[in-house]
Amino acid sequence: MTKHGDDGQATVELALALPLLCLLLLGMVQVAVIGRGQLAVQLAAHEAVRAAAVSADPDAAATAAAHHAVSLRPLNVQVVTNAETVTVTVSYIDHTDVSMVGALLPDVTLEASATMAFEPP
Repeated sequence: MTKHGDDGQATVELALALPLLCLLLLGMVQVAVIGRGQLAVQLAAHEAVRAAAVSADPDAAATAAAHHAVSLRPLNVQVVTNAETVTVTVSYIDHTDVSMVGALLPDVTLEASATMAFEPP
């Protein structure tokens, strides 16, 4: 048996909580998109350093390998070589563009580095 004054209480509570729940869900989607981007940048750095370590032109090889490995654009690829190692740093600015949540968050710069022994041909 319910009181007549409590009719619709669950509907009102749902109406108040649903926007917050949607915002939380979209925030989780944005975090997943950023995580996917970070994994892609790490893959690009790994592939780029592998190509640069065995190339006569490490800069060109690293840039080509990074762009071939992932579809993120624009990638910033930096190569540092010395007598023994080659280090590649790949960075990408991930725009937070998930509906409603993206406008609340700043863009995120994703960066990954990898180092391997330099083995010129």
